[in-house]
Amino acid sequence: MTDALALSKTIDVLALVTVVSAGLYLLALALLAFCKPQKAAKFLLGFASSASSHYVELGIRIMIGAGFIFRAPIMPFSAIFSFFGWILIITSTCLLAIPWQWHQRFAQRAVPQALRYLELVAISSFALGSFIIACAIYPLAKG
Repeated sequence: MTDALALSKTIDVLALVTVVSAGLYLLALALLAFCKPQKAAKFLLGFASSASSHYVELGIRIMIGAGFIFRAPIMPFSAIFSFFGWILIITSTCLLAIPWQWHQRFAQRAVPQALRYLELVAISSFALGSFIIACAIYPLAKG
């Protein structure tokens, strides 16, 4: 196996793991919101609560965005997943360019409003997480 082929396979596996992990995260969020809504609310309110959580969140978003971009060509709905990956990377990069406190203030206003619809957030998270996982593993099932 050539070095280029080995690198390509490694990138594909990392992209698959990243995309499936994003789907599993959404499924876990849905489960938490259904079973322990207070814990889900506390978790969601923790976004951008400090500089370190802000930068960790953005790093994870960029990694997930890259995973979608690299995996998208072999996934169903590839244009949508590629677009979503780029949106994650672009918005995260923009958030890196502003003071983290601005992100914190936005989260403090937006998250409580979203929490009023926590059941809808849970249902959406479940549906989107399931869809992401199904599309990510579809190429494996197809052969």
